[in-house]
Amino acid sequence: MSRSRYKFHEAEYPYYFTCTIVGWLPVFTRPECARIVFDSWKFLQDNGRMTFFAYVVLENHLHGIAASSEISKQMGRFKSFTARKIIDELEARGERGLLQQLSREKVNHKIDRDFQLWQEGSHPQQITTTAMMDQKIEYIHNNPIARGYVAEPIHWLYSSARNYAGLSAPLEIATDWLY
Repeated sequence: MSRSRYKFHEAEYPYYFTCTIVGWLPVFTRPECARIVFDSWKFLQDNGRMTFFAYVVLENHLHGIAASSEISKQMGRFKSFTARKIIDELEARGERGLLQQLSREKVNHKIDRDFQLWQEGSHPQQITTTAMMDQKIEYIHNNPIARGYVAEPIHWLYSSARNYAGLSAPLEIATDWLY
């Protein structure tokens, strides 16, 4: 797969992003793997590296809205760190079939590793208006409904729809994004 033409530019704006598992493999059906994503986001947030405004983690991809003074660098670190931790988790669990698939899906130029977890790029889209922010949050929160998994956004545990509804959620978010 070729690299995305979309880039992170101005750091003062939040960005909508998507991270997809290679081959659309269902890695996040394993709660331990989803937990690695949330722990990584929490670390970035707690250390002032990223601010999250919305998210959803599905079985094979995730969407989010975040801001950072170094968002491109932090997204790269997030993907590298979570890839290593998730692959380590899969190896520890003896998930040979999934690991073989992650090996087969690895792009040829990645010769420094045995597996590839994430597709290249994160298709960032700069959010510059309240209307665009609202549209992206609605899309994120309705993604599990569109896929037929739940009837209401708040029923999906791995979604910031729960935060916006005042329910417990795996990651705290900032809601002070209004322009």
